Amino acid sequence: MALSSHADRDAARKDDVIQIRVSAGTKAILSRAARLRGQKLSEFMLDSARKQAEETILDQRIFFLDADAHEKFLDLLDAPNKPTEELRARMTRKPAWER
Repeated sequence: MALSSHADRDAARKDDVIQIRVSAGTKAILSRAARLRGQKLSEFMLDSARKQAEETILDQRIFFLDADAHEKFLDLLDAPNKPTEELRARMTRKPAWER
């Protein structure tokens, strides 16, 4: 993926600095999570921030359709498939965490 290779090149350079202030409680949580992963706090924070940034960027989706494809897309939105009995059963049952 292009994002990962670009991020890997940036991580190798390490010539920029980012500074943030956090509460003692937040730092304690981050430090604990870093220890659980066997990472330094800065490594954990950078990895976590990069993953979140990549997800945010990849979540932005733009669709370009020609006029014919756009009409077909609108038709599908206007006439969705009817839910099956299996789907109805899944939608009405309690989630596992509420059982």
